[in-house]
Amino acid sequence: MDNQQQSHEKGRPMSFIALVIWTGMFGGIFWSLIGYIGYVFHFTEIRPNILLEPWAIGSWKYGWLGTVISIVFIGFFSTGAAFAYYLMLRKFKTIYIGIGYGIALFICVFVILNPIFPSMAPFLELKRDTIIFSACLYALYGVFVGYTISYEESEIQLKKWKEKKPSTNLTGNEGQ
Repeated sequence: MDNQQQSHEKGRPMSFIALVIWTGMFGGIFWSLIGYIGYVFHFTEIRPNILLEPWAIGSWKYGWLGTVISIVFIGFFSTGAAFAYYLMLRKFKTIYIGIGYGIALFICVFVILNPIFPSMAPFLELKRDTIIFSACLYALYGVFVGYTISYEESEIQLKKWKEKKPSTNLTGNEGQ
């Protein structure tokens, strides 16, 4: 590959789908790391390793390796959640949609999917700190994913609008 072709590929912006993938992956990994830190400091009784409980056998899933694998898996699941946001909600430009999306994910995980996680107490039996911390974490995740995807969508729409709009001289000095 020659230098001109390499510089052309470096200057090319990332596709929207690639942005959604990276946003989902980074968001899942970052916010699950924050969740793990919250577990370490006793803000929540739920750690990321809970994801491995129904499928993995052995005590390794409770150690550092289980934590790392769980956080990476959460990143992959988060990519799916980011695609869901992309498909359904990307045109909304308000932060409240992201907060609502995060809370909806929280309800899905903590209420609907609760029975598949053996060490998670039923929702109404969880400690108040766990519920508040987790709901806030999911809301922040929703804002992160939602704002990133919606911002990119609005930038793409603005670019399309500017390309369609005929260029006009805004200074009013056309004949001079």
